Amino acid sequence: MEYMSFDEIVNAVSGQVIISGKYSGYRNVSTDTRKIEEKDIFIALRGERFNGNKYAAAASDKGASICIVDEVYFKKSEINECTSVIQVKDGNQALLDLAEFYKSKLNVKVIGITGSAGKTTTKDLIASVLSAKFKVFKTEGNLNNQIGLPHMIFRLDNSYDVAVLEMGMNNRQEIHSMSKSARPDIAVITNVLRAHIGNLGTRENILAAKLEITDFFSKDNTLVINSDNDMLGNLKEDRFNIKRVGLEENSDISAYDIEVKEDFISFNICENNVKMEERFKVNVPGKYNVLNSLLAVACGRILNMTYGEIREGLKNIETTAMRMEICKGKKFNVINDSYNANPESMKAAIDVLKNFKSKRRVAVLGTMGELGDESCKMHEEVGKYAGENGIDILIALGEYVEDFKRGFQLTSKKGKCISFDTYAEALEFVLKKYIEKGDTVLVKASRVMKFETIAQELKRSSNN
Repeated sequence: MEYMSFDEIVNAVSGQVIISGKYSGYRNVSTDTRKIEEKDIFIALRGERFNGNKYAAAASDKGASICIVDEVYFKKSEINECTSVIQVKDGNQALLDLAEFYKSKLNVKVIGITGSAGKTTTKDLIASVLSAKFKVFKTEGNLNNQIGLPHMIFRLDNSYDVAVLEMGMNNRQEIHSMSKSARPDIAVITNVLRAHIGNLGTRENILAAKLEITDFFSKDNTLVINSDNDMLGNLKEDRFNIKRVGLEENSDISAYDIEVKEDFISFNICENNVKMEERFKVNVPGKYNVLNSLLAVACGRILNMTYGEIREGLKNIETTAMRMEICKGKKFNVINDSYNANPESMKAAIDVLKNFKSKRRVAVLGTMGELGDESCKMHEEVGKYAGENGIDILIALGEYVEDFKRGFQLTSKKGKCISFDTYAEALEFVLKKYIEKGDTVLVKASRVMKFETIAQELKRSSNN
C-alpha cells in the first residue's frame, strides 16, 4: 500500500480520535478480525446480521494500529496501548471514504465494469488484453460490491499501470458509491438485461443504476458499451465520450467472419467501418463472448494498443472460477457456469451446451433470483428455450421447478424434465441412473443456490 498519514486517515473518514495510541504506521486495511494482522487498520462494518463494532477490542488485541468504529462496545482498558481508535458516523461509509482518499494518491488508470451479465468474463478479457503492454490488477473473485471494491483499491499501489475493477449492484446508488471511491477513467457496460428487476422494477431503472458508473465522468472519460443491447444502443451523452461495440453496423468496433466452436471463438475486426485483416482467437466458449471480447479490444484501442499486442494479450486469458468452466472428462463433460444466473445468461449457457459435441445434453438448472413478480414467467421462458434447443434432459431444482417443467414440455419433442428436492437426489440420478459416456452436463443457477457443490461432484466423477 502507498502511505497515508494518521491525520490524513482521520480527515478522510471525517472521524474523531477517541483513543490516541502509540501509532507507528499501518500495513493493510481489514474488516474481518479473523484475518487481521499486526499493524492493520480495522474498520468495523454493520449489516443486518452482524456488527463489527463488537470486535474492536479483539482487533486491538491482535495488534491493530487503528480501529475505526461507529459504536463503542469496549472499555478503554481493553484497547492495546498501540491502538488508536477513531469514531465515525458510519463505518460502512468510512470504508468507501478511505478507499476514495487512498485512490486519490495513486497514479493508476482505472477501468470500471458493470452490466447485467458477463461482467466477470469481460473483466478477465480486458485484463488479459492489457497485460500484453501494462502491469494490470483485476478484481479478485466476487469482490465487486461496496465492501469488496474498497478492499481491491487498498490492494493497489503505484507499481500498477491499470486496475480493472468490477462493480455489481442490487439497488440504486450502489454503483454511484463505488464509482466515487474508484473514479474510473474508462467504464464498460456489458448489457442491461433483467437481472435484479425484482428490486428495481423496470429495465429503465436498471439502466439508470448501471449508468451511475459515469457519475464522475467528464469529457476526458470514455464509456464503452455493447450497442447491440436495446437499452444501450441509442444512448447519447455530451458529458463524456462513448465507444460502441457490437455486431451491428452502427458500432465503432465490430466483428465479422465469426466462428463459434465448443471451447473457443474466432473473428475478424472491423473498426470505424473498415474491415481489418486482423483475426483473433479467444479460448472462451459462446457467441455472446464475441461481444465481451470486443469490449476488451475497445479498451485496448483506447489505451493505444496495437492489434498485435491485443492478440498476444488474448492468448493469455485466465478466467474466474465457476464462469463457463469446461471440464472434458474421460466419461462425460461438465460445463460449470454456476456462479450466477438470469434469463439471458441461462439462454447463453444453453447455447454453449447446444453447440457442444456430445452424445446427449443434460442441463441442471436452479432458481434465478431477484426477478420479482416475473419469476414464474421467466423460469418457464428458460424451460421453453431448453426444450426448443435440443436439451435431452432438464433436471430442475429450487423454487420454480414446475415453471421450468411447464416451459420445457411445451417445446421439447423428445426430452424430459425431472425435478428433485435435494442435490443428493439429483446427483444420484445423474451419476448412477442416467449419465453415459460422451454426455455433457451444464450446471447453472443463481449464487444463492450454491450449485458449485453439484458441479464439483460431477467434475470428480467425470473421469471415473
